[in-house]
Amino acid sequence: MKLLHSCVAAAALVAFSFSAQAETRVTYKSAKTSSSYYQMAVQIAEAMKEASNGDIIVTVEESQGSVQNVMEAAVRPGNYVFTTPPVLVKLAKGGKAMFEKRANPKFGEIRALFPIPSLTMHFVVGEDSGIESFADMKGKKILIGKGSFGAKEGAKYLKLFGLEGQVELADVELSNAVPALKNGQIDGFVTAGSYPAPNVIEAAAGTGVNVLSLSDEQIAQTKRTKLVIPAGTYAGQDADITTTSLPVVAYTTTQMDDDTAYALTKSFWDQKAKMGKGAAWWNGVDKDLLSNISGKIHPGALKFYDEVGYTITDAQR
Repeated sequence: MKLLHSCVAAAALVAFSFSAQAETRVTYKSAKTSSSYYQMAVQIAEAMKEASNGDIIVTVEESQGSVQNVMEAAVRPGNYVFTTPPVLVKLAKGGKAMFEKRANPKFGEIRALFPIPSLTMHFVVGEDSGIESFADMKGKKILIGKGSFGAKEGAKYLKLFGLEGQVELADVELSNAVPALKNGQIDGFVTAGSYPAPNVIEAAAGTGVNVLSLSDEQIAQTKRTKLVIPAGTYAGQDADITTTSLPVVAYTTTQMDDDTAYALTKSFWDQKAKMGKGAAWWNGVDKDLLSNISGKIHPGALKFYDEVGYTITDAQR
């Protein structure tokens, strides 16, 4: 009887070990819960689970922004996936700008997986704020958020357009932007979510807003890519909005094994069209966005791209 119990226990242990090995767990660090990028992360998590028949379980974590995501890449163990503009990875590897005093050789182990929808700058103002151009923002109270790449980008634009010190910056988290606008605590807010951005949708539907367009001269000043948000994207939007965008990529580190990186990358591209039916922002992602990756691509992801014939440069290998 003891021998039988031992055999059963051994068999159960083997079965448990096999099950544990079959299930791959991934942590996906994205953005604040109010952002479009958090919603994208949830969609990716669901897509990965479906494509792998439950073998890949992605846990989404809220983040304060891309800078934090990159910082954590140096210390997070296991299958850590995060999103950020490629420029921040380049700065981290070079120990420049916000990474100058926090340089870490581990940043050199960051590897790309796949592109996701680009950051899209939105300068959102209440329709009753009296703001029709950037010049009209003088003396107004604007929320740009704290710590995120979008907040830093918003501050940069205000400086470029001669508004530094001319605008009162609200000391409020971006997650509170919509109620703050509705309650008259602020005149507008800046967000960098890919369009259509959830907080802009909410503000447009519940409060009534205008989203400012940038002139060609202003776009040139920012040194970013011009992007047009089509009329009708948001409630009450009768005309196209001209703004800027910045590419965003999902990254991991060399701690992730090749098989997992391959499975994640293949699942993403296989499920992208289906995700696009539920959220329009995925439809702007195609293989051409791979050219925005300035660093190395994970070997597991490279295997997939080589199989499907996508163009990858020598610098990305």
